[in-house]
Amino acid sequence: MTDDTASGAGAPLAELRGITKRFPGVLANDGADFRVTSGSIHGLLGENGAGKSTLMSILCGLYQPDGGSVLVDGRPATIRSPRDAAALGLGIVQQHFALVPNLTVAENVILGVEGSAVLRPRQILDRVRQLCSRYRLDLDASATVSDLSVGQRQRVELAKTLIRSRRLLVLDEPTTVLTQSEVEQLFETLREIAHHGSGVVIITHKLDELLAVCDDITVMRAGRTLATHRVGDTSAAELATEMVGREVSVPWLAATLGVSEARSDSAERRREVLAPRLSVRGISVRDRHGVLRVDEASVDVGAGEIVGIAGVEGNGQRELVGVLAGIVAAAAGTVVVDTETVRLDSQGLRSAGIRVITEDRHQSGVVLDMTLLENLICDRLSDRQIVRRRVIRRREAARLADRLTAEYEIKAPHCHTPMRNLSGGNQQRAVLARELSAPTAVLIAAQPTRGLDIGATADVVERILQARDSGAAVLYVSSDLAELRALCDRVAVLNAGRLTEARPTVEATSQWLGAAMSGVTGASQ
Repeated sequence: MTDDTASGAGAPLAELRGITKRFPGVLANDGADFRVTSGSIHGLLGENGAGKSTLMSILCGLYQPDGGSVLVDGRPATIRSPRDAAALGLGIVQQHFALVPNLTVAENVILGVEGSAVLRPRQILDRVRQLCSRYRLDLDASATVSDLSVGQRQRVELAKTLIRSRRLLVLDEPTTVLTQSEVEQLFETLREIAHHGSGVVIITHKLDELLAVCDDITVMRAGRTLATHRVGDTSAAELATEMVGREVSVPWLAATLGVSEARSDSAERRREVLAPRLSVRGISVRDRHGVLRVDEASVDVGAGEIVGIAGVEGNGQRELVGVLAGIVAAAAGTVVVDTETVRLDSQGLRSAGIRVITEDRHQSGVVLDMTLLENLICDRLSDRQIVRRRVIRRREAARLADRLTAEYEIKAPHCHTPMRNLSGGNQQRAVLARELSAPTAVLIAAQPTRGLDIGATADVVERILQARDSGAAVLYVSSDLAELRALCDRVAVLNAGRLTEARPTVEATSQWLGAAMSGVTGASQ
């Protein structure tokens, strides 16, 4: 780590020295150091598995270190629980919200705060309103949480943490499900919190966001702290190289990391798109309560084209992909592949050459209790090379599994390894191997890189690009705008179940995307 001049201008607030943390079979932190000062915003950068969240979880009392020391205000501190951390003014805002939907903002914020049981409703409202006013949290304290947007719910989580822990706030991947306007509003709030003397730590892998809001950035790799930089003394390219251990030269990957602007070769490839290979027409989906989740969504995708669908999660993406995977029933609409109308069940869709990478690989992509081999062949039970007279030909199945394991670089001891024993990246490679090793006319990729480190992300995206180059029509669903703009030819936005017309990526400005994702009608910027 660099010397103390790399830290912010405030007094040292919290420091971790030589932290070591082991889990079964994993060394999560290997002598890691970290220091944050009061009145500053500090970014903690690294790939998945670099040890960022573990290190901050130790600071906030969620884990106990196996070695090293924690200092608060320059004095050794023993933090055995989040309660101990809160007593020292330290708190963490987790990536997944923990709010009670049918309670008000004020009730959620005050819930569990010592002494709150004796407060009257008016006193609770006044206290939360004062807190929101102090930190410029744009919230109606009397609103019911279930009526709030994702960005507003995140501000409720911030208020919950601030009312308990006002000295240091740690935010874990805080912008994952936010629109661009919500990200900007969050950053304004964080600057206000730092202005009042608190320290803020942001855990993320998004370089452009850290460079926009942070004073200092610490880079971690393989459980170790590599360096701490003042933002004005570093660059996205330098940070990316430190994070991944090599120069990032792949254009789309550099763009998603914020190292360079997104560059698309869509204009050249679009000339070759003569007719839609995939036509989705008027798809509507209602949930079990009769609520309309997808409202007459239509989109065309040409052969050799990638069309992106952007949007804040929960706006119908899962239901739309579910229809195209044959696991969600459509209330209305049709799907056409190569001029042929497709039967909307799993067999009909797969027979038409539609392959799907679902959003949640654990829920609908793989069966964790089955082996790698079983996951790779589960869609080939009608293949006479694999199944004869309803009996799996184990030698042929193992030969196929071994070939796919090698071809897709799935790291596993053998093909009989239980799927749950594989890393997330290797599980995703297995999904790709199963889906793309069969004839592919259309590929539906929903959040295909979520939870993957940069190496696994590169592998997954390269496979998707190969499918595109082979003539497949690719529908790419993601909440990562940088990824969409780097990879897609055209982008549409899904908001409240309604899908906009796809426009060329070069015309899909941040302003237009943010407005469309927020449901602003008539957005034309």
